[in-house]
Amino acid sequence: MLPSLAQWLQTLSPEFGYFRVFQYLTFRAVMAALTALLIGLLAGPYVIRRLTELKIGQPIRSYGMETHLAKSGTPTMGGVLILLAIGISTLLWFDLSNRFVWIVLLVTLGFGAIGWVDDWRKVVNKDAEGMRSREKYFWQSVIGLIAAFYLVFAISGSSNQGVWELFVTWVRSGFSVDLPAKAGLLLPFFKEVSYPLGVIGFVVLTYLVIVGASNAVNLTDGLDGLAIMPVVMVGSALGVFAYVTGSSVYSKYLFFPHIPGSGELLIFCAAMAGAGLAFLWFNAHPAQVFMGDVGALALGGALGTIAVIVRQEIVLAIMGGIFVAEAVSVMLQVSYFKYTKRRYGEGRRILKMAPLHHHFEKSGWKETQVVVRFWIITMLLCLVGLSTLKLR
Repeated sequence: MLPSLAQWLQTLSPEFGYFRVFQYLTFRAVMAALTALLIGLLAGPYVIRRLTELKIGQPIRSYGMETHLAKSGTPTMGGVLILLAIGISTLLWFDLSNRFVWIVLLVTLGFGAIGWVDDWRKVVNKDAEGMRSREKYFWQSVIGLIAAFYLVFAISGSSNQGVWELFVTWVRSGFSVDLPAKAGLLLPFFKEVSYPLGVIGFVVLTYLVIVGASNAVNLTDGLDGLAIMPVVMVGSALGVFAYVTGSSVYSKYLFFPHIPGSGELLIFCAAMAGAGLAFLWFNAHPAQVFMGDVGALALGGALGTIAVIVRQEIVLAIMGGIFVAEAVSVMLQVSYFKYTKRRYGEGRRILKMAPLHHHFEKSGWKETQVVVRFWIITMLLCLVGLSTLKLR
């Protein structure tokens, strides 16, 4: 919005030439981060106060950690604050004609809406489980598949017209069309290695990445500040990849696929970082507000969508290793419990408690120790991911 306004002012008079700075992507990214940070810090107390007045308190599962019972009643659905800051800041500073930012915004808000319903049911119905898994996965799948089908043609094409033309070509060809190398699966640490996926393969991979990332972040959000800081770090690192793939110069130099328009995602990533840090101000231990599914599902979906656009699905799994470990720990725990119960008549567990962060709490780690150590691991993994920019 502001870049368009600045460009219009420049056409009115040469005196407004200094507004050219609004055309620089890096400047707008910094301003987006600062804008989101200020919105979050200023609106935070009001949002928390309103959530408290509405008695939107977090219910604690009876089978959860005993030390968490004291958190019962703490305002939840604080993810609304994050989405508000991201949305306003992004709309102010990005190029409104960029289709990639729009699709990320829509996916983020779509998953946020699912999380909103889930959190609302927990609060109103006093049901700690909220939305049932099948219903939640259904709506996640709908949004994920729509985004996947759009992105496969948006990335392969060069404009909005190209998206429709490629879709028509795909249908007329009997659902068989060759996609460019940039739509393939890229392997980190290797130059120009891309495995062709085809339209169906791309859609399946994209669906798994978006939905998987959304649920992985949601599972990680179990301790004060645990999920938001890794989201900030991983999102910021993905912003660097977006800047590289969006630049014809840097992408060629670093042997990355050039995806016109993807650089504008740096604005969204910067806004997400600013909003996340603002939320951490209130979410640090002892938390004044919890993110809730409205924030966790939305942020995870955003990370997955950005990773798909910049073609760094594997790097996302590396940098978001904490998210992956948390999700895998739950899957292994549930699968092993069901297997042993069926075979031995009694369910057994691999971990003391899942997700993984609760296992370490049960092992004697304090909550703040788990959180800070997971942050440190994420920082190291992000550095490994960023090293793939040059180590190829």
